[in-house]
Amino acid sequence: MSGAQGRGKGLLLLELDGDGGHPAAWRKSGSSPASVLGPKHLREHVLAVESAGFHAATFRDGGAKTGISVNGNGRLNALQQAAFVAPITRSIALVPEVDTVYTEPFHISTQLASLDYVSRGRAGWLAAASSSEEESAAQAAAVGRETADPERRTREAAASIEVGRRLWDTWEDDAVIRDVATGRYLDVDRLHYADFQGQDYSVKGPSIIPRPPQGQLPVLASAGLLDSDAIAAGAADALLVSAPTPELLAGELREAAAGFEDAGGAGAPALIAELDVILDARGQSAAGRLADLDKHAVWESPRARFVGSAAELVEVLAGLLAVAAGVRLHPAVLGTDVEELGQLVLPELRRRGLLAPVAPDATFRDLLGLSRPVSRYAAASAAVVPSGASPGTGASPGSGASPITRATAGN
Repeated sequence: MSGAQGRGKGLLLLELDGDGGHPAAWRKSGSSPASVLGPKHLREHVLAVESAGFHAATFRDGGAKTGISVNGNGRLNALQQAAFVAPITRSIALVPEVDTVYTEPFHISTQLASLDYVSRGRAGWLAAASSSEEESAAQAAAVGRETADPERRTREAAASIEVGRRLWDTWEDDAVIRDVATGRYLDVDRLHYADFQGQDYSVKGPSIIPRPPQGQLPVLASAGLLDSDAIAAGAADALLVSAPTPELLAGELREAAAGFEDAGGAGAPALIAELDVILDARGQSAAGRLADLDKHAVWESPRARFVGSAAELVEVLAGLLAVAAGVRLHPAVLGTDVEELGQLVLPELRRRGLLAPVAPDATFRDLLGLSRPVSRYAAASAAVVPSGASPGTGASPGSGASPITRATAGN
């Protein structure tokens, strides 16, 4: 097994968005709408998901109209949610969705590096760019930029990921020396410029935060976000694959896996299936639960949807895990569906040997089967540093350097 199928086999991810994926989930959650934006709600749900044995939790961001939490009006910032729960969790990976177009890449990189520190190496990045013209225009207006067209969104998504990866590498692993005798905190010869020059902006660097514990945070992206060149260049460690039905989803996964195999397989991203879920629960059928929710608002989603019993879902997941490295579940009502998943679905999948083990203190890279990479700049500088040179005598690469320069006015 290689490439997209061979790494991080048997992972289950779960989207932690408000009260659930269904826009009327708050009506069935048993909690008041205002409480969804409180810390107690988030703490309880993430601990329940970790206890159930999920490998990773993802957090949606932005003001999208589907799956939002409080009467269709609010959602907490994804990075802040992940940072809040990081110290109280131990085994679950935390993967916030972060925009790649209207958020400065220098800030993205440093915030995600900080999350990796506070989570002790369990952070990931769900790279995103809205495909909705309305939402994209609202995001652009919020930061004083022109709206990016689809081609530019694809280009800037790849550029933002590349900048993040470069900045994480600008500090070598042993750059912080804490040399009391000489009064030096870090060896500036082990800091490097990112020197990114893109079509839309340039970034000098270095980062203002030491290299993250994982070296490089795993990057997840929807299959349609990046072009084939960016994927081939290793922009994403995992691709989220969607289709209208579970049957079509399995076909999409097989086709994607075959494409990576034809291209050689080595270094191909892992494939993660996207699946909406509503289960039989608390004496009510899944179809009945969905009908009750749809009376208030219809659940519109581009993802495949499973509606049925826990036993039937086990079979669907077994089929998907045969062709994908993992599945990300979007429960209709978080509390209700996670309870069924934790009691009936995950134990059976584990009994069948279909899930990767959950290991306390494992990094997200460990879960995905990725080794920890060496900084690209450390490898390059090792080849050119003259023998006998004394470290730490040069000027800091960061002194006087502007971290980011936009190439176009108003951008």
